[in-house]
Amino acid sequence: MKHVLLLSFVVFLLTGTKTVRSAPHYTRLKDIVHIEGVRDNQLVGYGLIVGLNGTGDGLQGSPFTRESLVAMLERLGVNTRDQIQAIKTKNVAAVMVTANLPPFSRQGSRIDVSISAVGDAKDLTGGTLLVTPLMGADGNVHAVAQGAVSTSAIAARGQSGSTFTKGVPTSGKISGGATVEKETIDPFNATRTIKLSLKNPDFTTAQRIAQTINQRQQAEAPLGKPRKNPPLAKALDPSTVEIRVPAKETPLHFVSSIEHMLIEPDQVARVVLDEQNGIVVMGENVRISTVAISQGNLTVRVNEEKEVWMPSINKLTQKTTNITNNTSNPQSSPQNTTTPPTGTMPFDERSGLHSVPFVVADKSTVDVTEDSKKIAILHRNTTLQDLVSGLNDLGVGSRDIIAIIQNIAAAGALQAQIEVR
Repeated sequence: MKHVLLLSFVVFLLTGTKTVRSAPHYTRLKDIVHIEGVRDNQLVGYGLIVGLNGTGDGLQGSPFTRESLVAMLERLGVNTRDQIQAIKTKNVAAVMVTANLPPFSRQGSRIDVSISAVGDAKDLTGGTLLVTPLMGADGNVHAVAQGAVSTSAIAARGQSGSTFTKGVPTSGKISGGATVEKETIDPFNATRTIKLSLKNPDFTTAQRIAQTINQRQQAEAPLGKPRKNPPLAKALDPSTVEIRVPAKETPLHFVSSIEHMLIEPDQVARVVLDEQNGIVVMGENVRISTVAISQGNLTVRVNEEKEVWMPSINKLTQKTTNITNNTSNPQSSPQNTTTPPTGTMPFDERSGLHSVPFVVADKSTVDVTEDSKKIAILHRNTTLQDLVSGLNDLGVGSRDIIAIIQNIAAAGALQAQIEVR
């Protein structure tokens, strides 16, 4: 039986590479910022789903579902409070209903809602959500949801207890399942100052946004007239750029005119390592200082075998002859017995022979091989992309690349932030 223990000390041979700064990549302003105050509002509500095919909550194990069902029936004029213990339906399930109220939503518009089971319901497929008020963080009802639930899941159960499930049958959605009843207060059109929040805060990106907007203002100024007004935009911090809306424009028109401006965003050099899934994500600004990397493979093989040892034929024949002579002459030896001498196997009376003795021993061999490789030097300003490309050409896996990057960072040669997930 062979046990092979492979210890891989990943190595790499790479010569210095001259790096050339790539062309700038421009992005629309609307894709890297969002306007402060223009955001979604979260809504939540508690409701009941009916019409399930025996896959709803068990009322004995979910008392909140039973109480909700009784209260709903009372509002509809059906009194079941006196018979609450006799209700044993399994076609009802208690659910939480959530939704995002988009900015500038008007009364009567439709929004999507998500449904999630609260009790021990098995499947919400085929159910219908009854009228459910959806409240915001202010405690006011902003929308009302109702409709047929779609789970996009498959669940089957056999009589013997075997089950098959694909997806999550206890959660679903209702497209356009809620109607907006109350609009949120929108101060956007009343303000003359707009703040842009960067999705990825950065000093350089915020300054570039302010400069681009001010250059547009200067380019639109009449020829021959000096600019008297102060700049429209200024960067307050790495995540905020404040813009003053011109007097002759509305906030809506002004935002529409600047959101398509092209900006070259900057970012911090960062390497994201997901060791569990073997994923490496790097930025284009990552650089490696001068560092030496060794390349080689160390392989240790341990072989374990069973070795059977037997005595020589001459010794075996001589020992068997002595035993036979002693047995044929009982008076010559007081030890006239069928028990063989020490060191031999039991005596076979039928054949008149002794069994052949043998010895079993373990035999292990250890073989160590190591590929002799030279130590290579990565010259300054070598990009991580060059390193990974060279490692991929050598067939090094992503998990080994992660180990190499971590060791380069430990040596202080990786000029980037490492984020391990």
